[in-house]
This record gives sequence, structure tokens and C-alpha cells, in this order.
Amino acid sequence: MDVKLDASRHITMLSWQNLSVYAMDQNRRTVSKQLINNVRGVVRPGELTAILGGSGAGKSSLMTALAFRAESGIVVHGDVRVNGISASSSYMRRHSGFMHQEDMFIETMTVLEHIWFMARMKLDGRMHTADIRLKIDCLLRNVGLIERRDTRIGGGDDGKVLSGGEKKRLAFATELLTDPDILFLDEPTTGQDAHSAGVLVSHMTTFALRNRTVLCTIHQPSSTIFGSFHRIILLAGGRVAFAGTSTQAIQFFSSQGYECPCNYNPADFLVATLAIAPSDADGSGRVAQKICDAFLTSEVGNEIDVILQQELDTAHLQSPIEKNIRESRAFVESRSWLRLYWLIHRGFLQVLRDPSVQLIRILQKVTIATTAGLCFVGAIDFDQLGIQAVDGVIYLLVCENAFFPMYATLALIPQELPLLLREYKAGMYSVHLYYLARMISLVPGLLMEPMLFTVIMYWLAGLRPAMDALGLTILVVIFTMNVSTACGCFFSSVYQSVPLAMAYLVPFDYVLMITMGPFIKLGIMLELQVG
Repeated sequence: MDVKLDASRHITMLSWQNLSVYAMDQNRRTVSKQLINNVRGVVRPGELTAILGGSGAGKSSLMTALAFRAESGIVVHGDVRVNGISASSSYMRRHSGFMHQEDMFIETMTVLEHIWFMARMKLDGRMHTADIRLKIDCLLRNVGLIERRDTRIGGGDDGKVLSGGEKKRLAFATELLTDPDILFLDEPTTGQDAHSAGVLVSHMTTFALRNRTVLCTIHQPSSTIFGSFHRIILLAGGRVAFAGTSTQAIQFFSSQGYECPCNYNPADFLVATLAIAPSDADGSGRVAQKICDAFLTSEVGNEIDVILQQELDTAHLQSPIEKNIRESRAFVESRSWLRLYWLIHRGFLQVLRDPSVQLIRILQKVTIATTAGLCFVGAIDFDQLGIQAVDGVIYLLVCENAFFPMYATLALIPQELPLLLREYKAGMYSVHLYYLARMISLVPGLLMEPMLFTVIMYWLAGLRPAMDALGLTILVVIFTMNVSTACGCFFSSVYQSVPLAMAYLVPFDYVLMITMGPFIKLGIMLELQVG
């Protein structure tokens, strides 16, 4: 890997002590489970550190707590420091990267479009376009995606989209855009074959050797990958069972009476020894507790206490983190308009490349307008039947462009909510910028669809052949569709699932349908209520 990084800037050491993480019962507002139990530790710059442990050991809980990215309902107590100075969520958002276990992309975008969008959202607005392009080319070349730069991320034929390993490398490159001081990676090798996983870990190691602090969680690493880690942190039941080099870990477990067999993957041995069975009938829980207690008083464990104290003693010599936080806030505020522009750009790409949003909806409008319009051919006349036909045409013009858009947009927010929350928590943009950009990206469809529907049905039904009448009708239908779309987005935003939103929207629509005029005049209803 040959990314040009600033290796000369100040190094960053991450440390924590007295750290506990709790899962809260939202209904009772009480602690339902302790995930991490009063742990301490250090991640050194220039080293790749991995957190290992069995399922439920607390790997992801510990890392998200250190990165200040804990989910709602999770409470964190303890002290997290960077170079001996207390860290904060503002600092971590600006100076760290976080690669999630689940890949989330706008799959209709290409590799280059995605990385370019992220660069525009994350990098300084004063950075020249040529420098951004050079940085992107360098990153893509080093992660092996330069030949796939014009390939869609997903949503197409298997041969024309990225593989699972390539998506992981793209996510890794995305986090390297800002050249973070600290990089967190949650299960980066999940779902990859041995070769792809090894390639990604080698990139992680090279990045760490540039005086960066790299911490990852990993599940069942191969012996080769396990040997790539400079240090490991073993967890069991939310406690630290060991923290040090892999060689020290084998020696420590041996001193406790647990020898690693020959020709056996050391990672599998360590995790299996600490694994706590659900029933705990075989005493495995007692083994983990014994090892955790022994580590607290071990020589390696005491080294951590010495390092933590040294960090506290030299904290006053470090550059103030608060200054970096103030610079971060100014950085975000000065680029809001630029973020809005690129959010709109991404929204337009989604609309243009998703046939279910564009082509199918247009064909549907043409089909419905043609079918409905043919039913009214020759029916418009200056008599009672003609008036009834005009009333029916107006009803269909309004009804089709009022109710269908509401239901069509119900899935919009829930479908994009996971990606929205992830990018929002990363400090990329605010919620109101996202919503404004998303609505603007829908404007072409909100203009073209009602206009096309109205022109076809107006002409087939034989309504008054005058441009002013046609123009006014088109304008009213456009406003109707825009309001109904906004209404659908409202229900989509309030309720996190489509079935729940629909359950509340259906009775709301019935009220609108009854009071819209053809069945009973609104004025008569008011007179009856007053009378």
C-alpha cells in the first residue's frame, strides 16, 4: 500500500480505564445487562491491535464505546483518553474513521461516484479538485479497485458489480480519505475468503505502520491473519482476559495451565479456552473468570497500568484536543451548502438509475391516463350526463395524483434510514440537509409525471380546448401530487416500518376521499354539523 500519508504529525495513543457498558431496558429505564465490566487498556500508534473473543464477549460493544458510536439504549461509563486527554464524540467524529461490519452503499452508484461523493462530504472544501482526484486515484490503486472505478457497486449482473471482498476494500478506502489518526474496524474480514481477508489485513497493517492507531474486532482469524496482529485484546464475558502480543498470550495461558496444541490455530485455541457455554455446565465460565482475575495481577497487566499513568503525567505536554474540536465545528459549518449540493447530486443519480422510480412509474402513468381517458371519449357534453362525466374526469385527475404518490413514498425513508443514521452519526451532514436534498431530487418526477398524466387524459376526455384551461389544470395536479408526496414522506418519517405507516395512512386517506367533493360537499357537512 502506497498511500501518501503525513507520518510526521503527532502520534495518537488511545487509552481507557474504568470503562463499563450497559444495555438499558427502554420501558423500565433500568439496566438490563452489563456488556463490558470495568476494563482498562491501551492501543498504541504504529500497531495493529485486534479484539478477539467468543460470541457475546463484548467485542463490538467495547469498540463502539471507545469510538463514541454506541447505539441508543447503550450507556457508557468510564474514561476514554487520547494522548492522556479526555476525548469526546466531537473529537472522534473528526479525527477517527469507523468501518462498520455491514456494508451500506447506494448500489446504483459506481465506485468512483461513491468515493468522489464521500471525498466531497468529508474533505476540506478548500482542497483543490486536482488534489482530490489525485488522492482518490491513489487510494483506489492501492486497494486494487482502480480497474473497477466505473463499475456499479451493486444492483446489477454479478459480473458487472463488486464482489463482497471488493466492497470491503471500498469501505476501507472510504475511511482512509480523511487520513484519520485513529481507525476502528468492526469485523472487517466477515464474509470474505482467506485470500481477500489477508489482502485487507495487509492494508490495515501498512496503514498502522504509518504511526496510526488501528483497532479492529475480528471473528475466527486464520493463523496467518492472527500472526499479522501486533497486539491482541482477549475478552470473555465483558472482561479483559489478556492484552499484549500473541506470543505473550500463549505464554500467559501456558502459565495458567492451558497449553496450545501443536499445529493448532492459536486464535482458535485462545477463544475456545475462554468460550462460555450457554448452560455453563462444564465449568467454562469459571475458566474464563480465573484467567481474567489472573491477568489483573500479571506482569503484562501491570504494564498497562504503568502506561496509563505515564499518559496522565504527560497529558499537559500534548497539543490541546479542544482546539481541534473548535476547528472541526468551523469546518462543518462552512461547508453546509457544498454538502447540500452533493446530497442533491447523489439523489438525482438514485432517481435516474433506478427503473422502479423512473421508467416504470412513467409507463404506469401513461397506461392509467390512456385507459381512463378512453373511457370518457365522447362523454363530455352540455347536459347532466356531460357534467357528471366532467366531475368524474376531475375526480380521477386528483385521486390518481393524490393517493398513489402517498403510498409510493412510504418506503422511501425506512429504506434509506440505516444509511442516513450511519452518515449522520459520522458527522457528514444534518438531517434537515438530507431531507431537503432528497425532496429536491424528486422534483423532476413530481413535475413530469402529473404533467404527462394530465395532458393525455385531458386530450382523450375532450375537455375545453384552451391553453389557459389546460395549463391551470396541469398546475393544480402538480401541486396536488407534490402535497401528497410530502404527506407520504411525513408518514414515512414518523413510522420506521412501511406496514405501521400504512396502518395509519389508510384511515387518513379515507377521510380525504370522503371530503374531497364527489361523494358529499364539504359545505353541506359543515352545515349539518352547525345545525
